[in-house]
Amino acid sequence: MAGATVNMPSSQNIQSQGIPTNYGALGTLVTVFFFWGFIAAGNSVFIPFCKHYFNLDQFQSQLIDFAFYGAYYLGALAFFAYGSFGGKDLVGKWGYKRSIVYGLLFSALGAVAMIVAVNANTFTGMLVGLFIVALGFSLQQTAAQPFAITLGDPSTGTSRVNLGGGINSFGTMIGPIIVALALFGTTAALTEEQIAALTLDKVIILYACVGVLFIFAAALFYFSKKVPSGILIEKTEKANKALFTLLILTGLLIIMFAPVFNSYKTDLTNATAEVKHNMETYRMKWLSGAFAVVVISLLFANMSARKSPEGWGAMQYPQLVLGMLALFLYVGSEVTIVSNLSELLRQPDFGNFQSSQVAPFISMYWGSLMIGRWAGSITVFNLSKSTNKILLGVVPVLAFGIVIGVNTIAQNDMRPLYLYIICVLVQIAAFYLSKDKPARTLLIFSVLGAAATMIGVLSTGTIATYAFLSGGLFCSIMWPCIFSLSVTGLGKYTSQGSAFLIMMILGGGIIPPLQGKLADYLQSKSDVPGIGIHQSYWIPVVCFAYLAVFAFVVKGILRKQGIDYETVTDEANSIPVSAEVA
Repeated sequence: MAGATVNMPSSQNIQSQGIPTNYGALGTLVTVFFFWGFIAAGNSVFIPFCKHYFNLDQFQSQLIDFAFYGAYYLGALAFFAYGSFGGKDLVGKWGYKRSIVYGLLFSALGAVAMIVAVNANTFTGMLVGLFIVALGFSLQQTAAQPFAITLGDPSTGTSRVNLGGGINSFGTMIGPIIVALALFGTTAALTEEQIAALTLDKVIILYACVGVLFIFAAALFYFSKKVPSGILIEKTEKANKALFTLLILTGLLIIMFAPVFNSYKTDLTNATAEVKHNMETYRMKWLSGAFAVVVISLLFANMSARKSPEGWGAMQYPQLVLGMLALFLYVGSEVTIVSNLSELLRQPDFGNFQSSQVAPFISMYWGSLMIGRWAGSITVFNLSKSTNKILLGVVPVLAFGIVIGVNTIAQNDMRPLYLYIICVLVQIAAFYLSKDKPARTLLIFSVLGAAATMIGVLSTGTIATYAFLSGGLFCSIMWPCIFSLSVTGLGKYTSQGSAFLIMMILGGGIIPPLQGKLADYLQSKSDVPGIGIHQSYWIPVVCFAYLAVFAFVVKGILRKQGIDYETVTDEANSIPVSAEVA
């Protein structure tokens, strides 16, 4: 989920009005949800391909995530700045329909930029292309999710967004499979030399097809008479201090990343091990500084806003600011686990897989998110409690079977992942324990996520691989929990708070490069193969630990405001926030 001013209905306005669902418009709308998942998950395969083709280090390969998710942040910030200065929501002014069309066309322009960059054989140009594609996604997601709510009865808006989320998750599951076949042409093992010898013609074909699909979807939206314009003009709440803080944050991030990028101009080909290690230390310090800038800026905003709320808008609420940090770390964890997974699986202690063979594992990781999201959406269909309990046990197993089946049809060897069903059963047990309560759910799943990644760091082989893959199972349900807990009690600032939260998709652009650089740094200190990438997974452990702390603390924060979230009615909890970028 990304964008700026997302006009979600407050719980007070959610009433059963008997408005029929516009299924024609909804069917057209959910196609864009598929695109977001397909492209974002496909990047997980694109990363190892580019690493070996362009001879990149682990940090450089993670710049794909930096460009992609950084675009979400900058797009959301631009929309917020426009609304803050102009006093109007740009997406509401254009209308949801036209905004989605513009977003799709902008993403098509990014696909063209990718093709141009591939023809020029430049990795930097490809990053620019992905950045443009993601900027288009930012606009699409800003419009698409609230648009889904307006296409029928507000009381069933969650169901429509969850439908989009299910389609999105299906895209994340099959994206790695299709992209791997497009890039490598096979699921058999290819050596690094063979990968480096591959031509980029298939990338051109892939993005030519993607660009055509973007244009086709835009035309489908534009010419569809069933899709309403969705124009909504309303004044936005100003928050000049918050905007100023975010602009400073952006400037500081640029300052922190600049020395790292500049250091790559130095030729270290013939440098000694000590010189290379010193350079990695230098880069690691600046990237750690970038991470610290985000954390310190948010905590500073929280303290300043509590002393003097005027000018801070939604940031005057501690649950929102702490939730922004939680979402930053959550998205970062979700993305970094899988983005660095291909390099981990190449190591002797993890199967010695080649880049062309990791697609099934990446598909299973993203499929794990699909498993959890499908299970988490059961309650929106207003079924009986007994039926819900039965489906909570059946749906995850069925979804696991679908992931296995789709990969098997694609001729991927899934035998190494059959026993992963044990991890799915652990997730099912966690769902039963959580009792559909957001804070409790987030706490349980965060603790399990931290435990799983810690097990992965402290072990090797199949156990560690399963442990890291299960991070997808435990991440799957975190977005709606963090989102709903963070915007509860914001009143008229709910829409603005949603925009701030969406900006924190930035975590997907900061944390994976940080882990990649930590891997490079640790490896420069050791002669043990793979020690760097393996130990770098302490980063998601720390991220999950904060999420557990947030889940524990936020209940007390809300109680001080007179809100006992876990006794709020189901109707008030139906804020549609369960679909996200990937």
